[in-house]
Amino acid sequence: MRLLIVRLGAIGDVMHTLPSLSAIKSGLPSCIVGWAVQKGVVHSLLQGSPDIDELYEVDLSSREGIRNAVTSIRNAEFDVSLDFQGLLKSAVIPWLARIPRRMGFDFNALREPASGILLNERVEADDTIHIIEKNLTLVRALPCPTTGTYRFPIALSDADYSFAARIRERVNGDFAILNPGGGWQTKLWDAEKYGLIADRLWREFGVRSLITHGPGEYHLADKVATSAKTAAAITVASSLKEFLALSRKALIFVGPDTGPMHLAAAAGTPIVALFGSSSAKRNGPFDDRDLAVERHDLECRVDCYRRRCEHVSCMDLPVEAVWAAITRRLATVESPNAPNAVAEHMRNLEVRD
Repeated sequence: MRLLIVRLGAIGDVMHTLPSLSAIKSGLPSCIVGWAVQKGVVHSLLQGSPDIDELYEVDLSSREGIRNAVTSIRNAEFDVSLDFQGLLKSAVIPWLARIPRRMGFDFNALREPASGILLNERVEADDTIHIIEKNLTLVRALPCPTTGTYRFPIALSDADYSFAARIRERVNGDFAILNPGGGWQTKLWDAEKYGLIADRLWREFGVRSLITHGPGEYHLADKVATSAKTAAAITVASSLKEFLALSRKALIFVGPDTGPMHLAAAAGTPIVALFGSSSAKRNGPFDDRDLAVERHDLECRVDCYRRRCEHVSCMDLPVEAVWAAITRRLATVESPNAPNAVAEHMRNLEVRD
C-alpha cells in the first residue's frame, strides 16, 4: 500500500502527527509512506526522517507551487491519504491528486467542516481528547494497530548534537530552558516574570536558564535575559533540530503551548507548560509527570483558541503558581546536581509548613 499523510503545518501539529506516522510504519511495515508538508521550517524538521519514504514540499504561496506538488503526488499513485489537518487547503491536495481513498475526520471533528466534502471516508473522533490520540483514531481506521507508546521519528545530525554539546559546555552544569515566544498574543507570558523564574532557579538550585528564541523573537528573549538580576539567563538561537537536541539535555522546560514545547515533550524533557486560550487537556504535554499552569476561573477560556484578545487575562499567571509547578516537577527529576538542591528545598518547605 502507498499512503500519503497530509499535515502541512504548524510545528506543534506536525509533532502531534509523528506518533501516527510511527504507528503506520510499525503496524504496516510494507507500507510506503509519503508526507505533504508546506514549504519552510516544518519541511526541514521532517527531512531525513527514517519513517518517511517520500517527502513532498508544498509551496502554498503560489498556484504554480501547489500545482507542482499536486502533480508529483498524483504521479506517485498513492492508494490512500490521511488528512490530519481538517482544512480545505489540506483536503484539496489529495482530491486534486486523484487519490482513490481519501480519509479524514468526520464533520464534527474538522477545523473547517466544509473540507469533509472532499473526503470519501470520514472517521468519527473525539475532538476533546489529546490531539495525538485523536490522530491515532484515524490510523486505527485504516485499519492499523497502535500501541500506547509515542515515537517521534526525527533525524538529528552530528551537527545538531554538537550544537547541544557546545551550549552545555558553556553553562557548565544543569540548565533549564525558558521559551518566552509564541505565535499568538494569547500564549505570551510576561517577559519580566520569566526573568524572576531564571533568578530563582539560579539562587535556589544553581541552575542557569537558556532563553531560547526563533526568528523574530530575539527582542523578547533579550528582554527576559536583561530583566534577570543574576546574569544566569543566556539567550540562545537555534534551528528546530538543534533545539530538539538541546532539549534532551535540559533539566526542565518552561514555556507556552508552542512548537518548542512540543519538541521538548518529544525529547522527554520535564515540562511546566503555561496555557492561555488553548486547552492543556487537548494540546498539553502527555507525560503524566508534566504539569500545566492555567486559569480555571475564566468562562471565556472554554473553547476559546483566540490568537488575540483585548485583555489576555488567561495568561495572567502568578509567578508563585509557576514556581510551585517547577519545584514539584523538578522533585521527580534524576540529575547528578539538581535533585539534592530540589530535595533540600522541598524539605525546607515542609518544615515551614
